[in-house]
Amino acid sequence: MRGFSFSWKRFIGITQAKQQVARSTGIPTTKQGIERKIGGIILKALFRK
Repeated sequence: MRGFSFSWKRFIGITQAKQQVARSTGIPTTKQGIERKIGGIILKALFRK
């Protein structure tokens, strides 16, 4: 079917659980999000006055 996709992770609630954990802890659960968070921490540490 066009326009229809099925995700088993979404179906059993893994996606929602990961989103809730990320929101409550402030730590992203995606690889790209973690890299951005770590990069920001490093830049703050380097350029802090």
